[in-house]
Amino acid sequence: MQLRSLFTAILAAITINTVLPAAAHEAGEKATPKFNQAIPNIPGKSLIAVEVNYAPGAASPSHTHAKSAFIYAYVVSGAIESQVNDGPKRIYHAGESFHETPGSTHAVSRNASKTKPAKLLAVFVVDTDDKQLVTPVK
Repeated sequence: MQLRSLFTAILAAITINTVLPAAAHEAGEKATPKFNQAIPNIPGKSLIAVEVNYAPGAASPSHTHAKSAFIYAYVVSGAIESQVNDGPKRIYHAGESFHETPGSTHAVSRNASKTKPAKLLAVFVVDTDDKQLVTPVK
């Protein structure tokens, strides 16, 4: 009976170690805050920078940003496919950039490659009181 329990535990451990990395990979992107500072000469506004890393083939769900947010997005590495509002889908490569105006919907944001990672730096000019930068579209 103990041998059977040991076998079950080993099988469970193998399953967890195999399935969880795949699930994390499919989860999409990882956003890491890099900078957050009030802008001294523009009362009530802050500058926030977020690094977004996409695994190969990963995507962010359709989303909006804080209503006050003006966003400058710079592709650090790889290629990002993006669509803002009803604009065209476009692939941006490392060194290219785009922007989002306040109230925009980011319908598509994904790694354009199925084999290589991609990295984006999103710089927000936002009302200092706006704490939720991203809201999924339902």
